[in-house]
Amino acid sequence: MRKTMSAGGVVLNREGLVLVVNQNNDSWSLPKGHVDEGETPRDAARREIFEESGIGELRFVKNLGEYERHKIGPGGADDTSELKRIIMFLFKTAEEDLAPVDPGNPEARWVPRDEVSNLLTHPKDREFFQKVIRKI
Repeated sequence: MRKTMSAGGVVLNREGLVLVVNQNNDSWSLPKGHVDEGETPRDAARREIFEESGIGELRFVKNLGEYERHKIGPGGADDTSELKRIIMFLFKTAEEDLAPVDPGNPEARWVPRDEVSNLLTHPKDREFFQKVIRKI
């Protein structure tokens, strides 16, 4: 099994809505992705958020911690060939318009906080979000 590091964020807009992104037209998650060589996790989070949503103006608020889970495979199932260590940050933005740049992430949405957990595909993503929502 391959072990990788990913980084991403919980992004809040002015109304307190949370950014969620669609991956491969079959799963929903918080925006995140692999940390490239020479990149800090926070820089990777900013880059991934931009690629998956088009949001570029981000104000860093704080670290939210980290968790591990397998990569999401087709249909939302675990792909056990990769175990991801995911580092998450809290960001705020004044931007509203969503325009994903990455074709593998075709859709992004602003979602009320109390609806995010129901939309997230992976149980570990839901568990992490439910843990940190009280801190934001």
